[in-house]
Amino acid sequence: MKKIRVIVTGASGMVGMGVLLECIDSESVESILVVGRTPCGVENSKLKELLHGDFMDFSGVEDQLQGYDACFWCLGVSAAGMDEAKYSRITYDYTLNFGRLLSQINPEMTFIYVSGAGTDSTEKGRQMWARVKGKTENDLLKLPFKDAYMFRPGMIQPKRGIKSKTPLYNFVYTGFGWLINLIKLMAPNSSTDTTTHGKAMINAVLHGYEQKILENPQINALGGK
Repeated sequence: MKKIRVIVTGASGMVGMGVLLECIDSESVESILVVGRTPCGVENSKLKELLHGDFMDFSGVEDQLQGYDACFWCLGVSAAGMDEAKYSRITYDYTLNFGRLLSQINPEMTFIYVSGAGTDSTEKGRQMWARVKGKTENDLLKLPFKDAYMFRPGMIQPKRGIKSKTPLYNFVYTGFGWLINLIKLMAPNSSTDTTTHGKAMINAVLHGYEQKILENPQINALGGK
């Protein structure tokens, strides 16, 4: 069985925690490095953490990032209330800075970026967040990785006790579970969940995928849903 070593960012968030738990459970994942500003709150024999405050400067810790087969970039922020410059710094600058570094020191790596449904690949649309994520996707795909995939989930249901950092998101899923289930029944590919999403990311590294941009139907299929 192929064994992989993975880097996870954004592990304190809903999507990042989802993939982290699936990596811990997967026999195919040998070791995990969580890179973040604060501890993720999970302890496991597979897991190491690199606490790092400046995502624009990884000088001095490059050696700790070497030897990995995949990066699951789950770090992200809501665009609500943000101007384009601040949103771009977190969404584009942090991601590309880390991606460029990893592509140099781990050229055989697979990089998976969690984007979002509605991302604008033309970079010319009216929605600021969609343009910025579109540019991020486009420029990541130009980096010299072995492979790169852009995941564009729509609605994501938290599983395994995971909670979103957005209170409204948690309220919807706890208070209106019946409505979520109805939507899933009527339009099964309108949503995914943290478990399926995490498994899909691992499977993309292990087996590859014919498309570089994956939306809910492809994510669910790759995740075995």
